Amino acid sequence: MTETRITPQIIAQHGLTEEEYQKIEKILGREPSFTELGIFSVMWSEHCSYKTSKPILDRFPTKAPWVLQGPGENAGIVDIGEGLAVVMKVESHNHPSAIEPYQGAATGVGGILRDIFTMGARPIALLNSLRFGDLREARTRYLFEHIVSGIADYGNCMGVPTVGGEVYFEDCYRDNPLVNAMCVGIIKHENIVKGSASGVGNPVIYVGSTTGLDGIHGATFASEELSEASAAKRPNVQIGDPFTEKLLLEASLELIKKGLLTGIQDMGAAGLTSSSSEMASRAGNGITLNLEKVPRREAGMTPYEIMLSESQERMLVVGKAGCEREIEAIFRKWDLQFAVIGEVTDDGVLRIKEGDRIYAEIPAEALTDGAPQYRQVSQVPAYLEELHHFDPEQIPQPADYNKVLIDLLTSPSIASKEWVYEQYDHLVRTDTVVLPGSDAAVLRIKDSELGIALTIDGNARYLYLDPGTGGKSIICEAARNLAVSGARPLAVTDCLNFGNPLKPEVFYQFERAVDGLSEACEALRTPVISGNVSFYNESANEAIYPTPTIGMVGVLADVSKAVTAWFRQAGDLVYLLGRPDCHLGGSEYLKTIHGKVAGAPPPVDLTSELKLIETLLLLADKRILNSAHDLSDGGLAVALAESCVMNKNNILGAEI
Repeated sequence: MTETRITPQIIAQHGLTEEEYQKIEKILGREPSFTELGIFSVMWSEHCSYKTSKPILDRFPTKAPWVLQGPGENAGIVDIGEGLAVVMKVESHNHPSAIEPYQGAATGVGGILRDIFTMGARPIALLNSLRFGDLREARTRYLFEHIVSGIADYGNCMGVPTVGGEVYFEDCYRDNPLVNAMCVGIIKHENIVKGSASGVGNPVIYVGSTTGLDGIHGATFASEELSEASAAKRPNVQIGDPFTEKLLLEASLELIKKGLLTGIQDMGAAGLTSSSSEMASRAGNGITLNLEKVPRREAGMTPYEIMLSESQERMLVVGKAGCEREIEAIFRKWDLQFAVIGEVTDDGVLRIKEGDRIYAEIPAEALTDGAPQYRQVSQVPAYLEELHHFDPEQIPQPADYNKVLIDLLTSPSIASKEWVYEQYDHLVRTDTVVLPGSDAAVLRIKDSELGIALTIDGNARYLYLDPGTGGKSIICEAARNLAVSGARPLAVTDCLNFGNPLKPEVFYQFERAVDGLSEACEALRTPVISGNVSFYNESANEAIYPTPTIGMVGVLADVSKAVTAWFRQAGDLVYLLGRPDCHLGGSEYLKTIHGKVAGAPPPVDLTSELKLIETLLLLADKRILNSAHDLSDGGLAVALAESCVMNKNNILGAEI
């Protein structure tokens, strides 16, 4: 087999700079083969290496006594008591969903599910955060419909309830919708397993769907801006198969429970390349793969194509030597295709063979921790000064306050999302205590009094107007959503969606947002235990607003004390807790009624936020609250209206 000759044009097509190519030559001590070039290109892409964001992400607080696993693994883990832990992660599937909305969204759900059960946890809940352009446009409605369908169909087929989420509409997402998928699982401490290729001589086993040509260079595709040519990359979008995924889930959990493996990892972005190199690097070992043994569905696939394919529903398992027959029996029981394709070595090298020919020999560490890191230039966006000079007091008082309230309640970003969550099965597994529509979902933990509350939140408009303050406000909103539900906030998983980080104004937004998020996480004692960075969310027209999405989990010692957002009975007293300050900057009122995105977002007092959270938790614990609802989009007026009508079986009014 003759490999493609490497030229400067080929190097550029792989998204590598001249300096990066020279570094590859220095690492190898020679010119790379074409297969090696492809492997480096995907592993050193922004999507896999975080080469621009990693130095900034180090600012996050990641440790606490209740954190069992922080960033660096497939998902984070936090202790909730009674020998149990929550495994959680959120990730983006933005670019694929912009090109092929149904499969892009569906495979995003599939990928995040695999991140959870590869840790040994059974997935118990899904959430999502979605952003689209103007709903009046046909293209937006098409994306909206098919993305929601893709999410619903995959989760419903898997039997995992989708229990919460958010949907926003803003012009800047017209060509670049955001699809952030979050999954949560439950695990006993003793069953935790990690993606590590430990044990020299242990077999490396491929299991799941066959390898095809779909998804090749998907990681690279996610590390560039969308353009008119992006539609031609539709083959980069993978095709999902939730039925195979369900079999993979059950087989993986059985293998873990029986102690038959030392490591397991999803073949996600960069496929076989990322799973093998990351597992080897974590263990300080090497892996030799024989590609002749890889199950494939296309004839004549090259080593380059096999290594870079991102076909879905595939796992890489490092089994314990001597347990091959037991492992094989479990795979056959679940009717899964599998093959032993390699073994763990002690030389730290990722070695790719086909028959007797070697196509790649790369130090595994060079592909992971050895990827280049860059500190980009940061510059305050020019638009900020003008927008901050806006004086909300110049806005005229409404002639009809009733009409204003109706307009707010019917604006797409505030209006009920029942059309969306009715498509999701949120009751499967029978553990959902508080259904979609309240501030947070609440789930019971079987055979325990414990409960967990889950939320996913963002406010991109605040970030656009002030990235630092906006970052703090998102953490506080997520924490309040848990606290009003009676749950103590424990930890954060984040999905940081931004434009092109090579543009100084975008990098400023990213850096300041991380600073704001970090400060709030530190103050509220909610460390960041997992997450994802999604850059290059731009089209030819514009970049998206800076959009960090925050997933947060909280624990209830007694799930029967969960609180919902809707009023329960006439005669109850309504209290407003917190600071009485009034701010219109970045509000839905300004955008919907006056067509303006301007001003400064409300300032954040982290000390007051912590006091508010502790007060809410005390009230919930003493069963003093009949309901509680966080004030966010639309302010007090919208919150009151929502509390009146959320429970359709008991619609109430309120006098203030």
